[in-house]
Amino acid sequence: MSSFQPHEGVELLDSTRPYAGRFALDIVRFRHRRFDGSWSGPRTWELFRRGRAAAMLPYDPWTDQVVLIEQFRLPALAAGLEPVMLELPAGLCDPGETPEATIAREMLEEMGLSADRTLPMLDVVLTPGGSDERCTMFAGRVRAPVTDADGLAGTGGLAAEQEDIRTRVLPAAAAIERALAGAYANSVTVLALLWLAAKRGQLRSDWT
Repeated sequence: MSSFQPHEGVELLDSTRPYAGRFALDIVRFRHRRFDGSWSGPRTWELFRRGRAAAMLPYDPWTDQVVLIEQFRLPALAAGLEPVMLELPAGLCDPGETPEATIAREMLEEMGLSADRTLPMLDVVLTPGGSDERCTMFAGRVRAPVTDADGLAGTGGLAAEQEDIRTRVLPAAAAIERALAGAYANSVTVLALLWLAAKRGQLRSDWT
């Protein structure tokens, strides 16, 4: 049976794993305690196992800019959306790796940057209706790289993984405004920018 953290309100009845590629798919039968105190009947859920992940919002408090990436996402296309998404640098944790180590590695791989100061931001389950992926999010202090006239600052990613990533620098106010207007379809990007909207003044004070 697939591993779960014990919980007094959940009884695991059965679990099978019909697929185990890069990620695994579990079919889990369970019962859970209802709000009235009774037990539910048996339920069956498909659970996509992605595990722990980490993401960082790179923020330059001196110039008041954010540094984000753009890359192609096939699931966005399947959802009927533009497949090139504006994102935070992010990645899945290797076995035994902390989210802090993961995001430091991903920042270097994807945009060639390191944060000299970090601050925990959020810790969220991205798709609670179907996947166990839990993303630990940080804000990181960086110096925004030089860009061209379109706000692009170069490309990155691992050639071995066929990654094709470009770095984009945006004024923080403009990025927040676009997030509030619903211009970004990536949930982690939106969460991070709304967090920055609430904490931006404090960060500029503390980090400069």
